Amino acid sequence: MEKTLNSSDKPHLIIRPSSGWAALNLGELFQFRDLLVTLAVRDIKLRYRQTALGVLWVVLQPLISAGILSFVFGRVAKLADPQDRTPYFLLVYAGQLGWTAFASTLSKTSTSLVGNAHLVTKVYFPRLVLPLSTVFSTLIDFSVGLGMLVVLLLVYRIPPGIGILLLPVWLVLLVLVALGVGLCAGALTVRYRDVQYILPVATQFLMYASPVAYTVSKVPEALRSLYYLNPLAGLLEAFRWSLLGEGSVHWGYVGYATLFAIVVFLVGVYAFKRMERQFADVI
Repeated sequence: MEKTLNSSDKPHLIIRPSSGWAALNLGELFQFRDLLVTLAVRDIKLRYRQTALGVLWVVLQPLISAGILSFVFGRVAKLADPQDRTPYFLLVYAGQLGWTAFASTLSKTSTSLVGNAHLVTKVYFPRLVLPLSTVFSTLIDFSVGLGMLVVLLLVYRIPPGIGILLLPVWLVLLVLVALGVGLCAGALTVRYRDVQYILPVATQFLMYASPVAYTVSKVPEALRSLYYLNPLAGLLEAFRWSLLGEGSVHWGYVGYATLFAIVVFLVGVYAFKRMERQFADVI
């Protein structure tokens, strides 16, 4: 005997495949905001649980990295200028701070789906929540590193300039670039696991092609236009300028980097949503 389906028997949620920009359902992301916060808090707790150094490692890591890079590039490669008013270590630390925000976001975003495969295959939620939740831990690490930089500025008696007001802008743009690339890489990693091995190597190469341990002024003038094709060059140079007042901001290249960041982020979100419907089947 058939049972008549009345209004009370209808499902509360109907999941249908979507295509194009209609797949970017921001309202659905807002509905799952509690999950976003929960995953972010979980990532932070897991990172510092059962660690001897804890938050101290967040401070030690950029300090050690900046110390090594300043020795290699400043002393060995002799890129340090004795006439600079800012110690070379601070120049490298400021560049390392911006680079770490980019690289950390890229790394966590690209592995967020594979690392949470058990959730992807068993529970429905907007998969975009997973990569977005990783940004919170990056921002916390950045805040700790920035606090250490403030201490160093006080020690060296270097006051920040008016450019410090633009620091959040450069940080947001760096994170947008990392998210855009990371979303594409994360979606591809679900099907092609080689991506998670190639990306760290490519990121390491990119660091040396970016003004992390040196300023753009050290690049031969004839090659600077080519060098600025790397959008991180303009963003990291502007990032360092905001913190230390060192170097100069070429607004044309910064505008190019800003446009690049927005486009890459939108492309990353679109590509992620296009491949989302296959995640549960192949992860």
